[in-house]
Amino acid sequence: MLWENVIGQEEVKTKLQQSIKDGRISHAQLFAGPEGSGALALAIAYARDVLCGIDNDQCNLKVDKLQHPDLHFAFPYSATDSVKKPLAKYLLNDWRSFVDESVYGNLTDWMSHLGIEKKQGVIPVDESDEIVKTLALNSYEGGYKIMIIWQPETMTTSAANKLLKILEEPPQKTLFLLVTEREDLLLQTIISRCQLVKIPRLSQSSIKDYLINHKNINPEKAQHIAFLSQGNLREAIHQLNDDEHLFDKYFVTWVRKAFMAAKTPTVLKDLIDWSNQIASWSRSEQKDFLNYCSEIFRQALLKTYQTNDLVFLEINAEGFKWQGFAPFIHGANIQDILSEINEASYHIERNGNSKIILLDLSIKLTRYLHRKTA
Repeated sequence: MLWENVIGQEEVKTKLQQSIKDGRISHAQLFAGPEGSGALALAIAYARDVLCGIDNDQCNLKVDKLQHPDLHFAFPYSATDSVKKPLAKYLLNDWRSFVDESVYGNLTDWMSHLGIEKKQGVIPVDESDEIVKTLALNSYEGGYKIMIIWQPETMTTSAANKLLKILEEPPQKTLFLLVTEREDLLLQTIISRCQLVKIPRLSQSSIKDYLINHKNINPEKAQHIAFLSQGNLREAIHQLNDDEHLFDKYFVTWVRKAFMAAKTPTVLKDLIDWSNQIASWSRSEQKDFLNYCSEIFRQALLKTYQTNDLVFLEINAEGFKWQGFAPFIHGANIQDILSEINEASYHIERNGNSKIILLDLSIKLTRYLHRKTA
């Protein structure tokens, strides 16, 4: 991954490049950025610069193919049809193709790439053992050994604890690059051992230029997508490939049924069916959907208080109108709605029964939607 192939993030790139030139390479760094910001792309470009320096074509080629013997990866996974007892090293071919195709992708994309989208990916303690063993060996080419851990927030507690000692006292010339979308889910003991590299959302201009120059999108449409994606390149690409967002339909159906259920109890059956359908998705997709719902409710609140210039989402579902929906979201219910959604997402992540969790959330929503403003 060349620096120039990383979309935008010029300030971050400059700081990272300068730190290498100055010899200020912290042994453990946390690349923290929201989905679609390019944190993984930046980490790989940084690793390439550290390992290869300038004018080392053979080294650069190995890193570009993710086949450099001193560049290692750890990432979440689960058992697949072909790998029953997985470790990251057994999934490297899949990982290389995923990074090549979707370096701005998220965990849902990765699990789909593996063909196990209904499973939950984690970094287990066995993977931490493997990391420790790998880094105990001498580097092949006499320089740094680099371990990129993607989505470290998916580490089990035992896996995270296993890494604490080596993060604090790593072997000589060992570099850890932890790439996270959810810094808040990491153990504080992990965060405290890392130098933080904060990666912001991409600018609208960066996404617009990418769409025009790499996807041949006309400037007007590129500007529109860049605005809607709110700094998330993955979302921008998704909008190119899916004109009508699937989440829109499920969200609108949900709030309509929840609103009706308070006065028409028979509609509860529809909410049960809705909950069962969402529960059939992978856990990662369920969490993505709940995050999306949270953003819709926040946008509705902005509409309610007439801050229309901050409302960027469009809902592509038949009959949906912001002016009809927004007045039901206000200061008296927004906190409870967002809190319940976050609670549901947490329990789904912890392998709770999705059907029960989503139905419980739906029943609570029926009450909140009918709550009057104070």
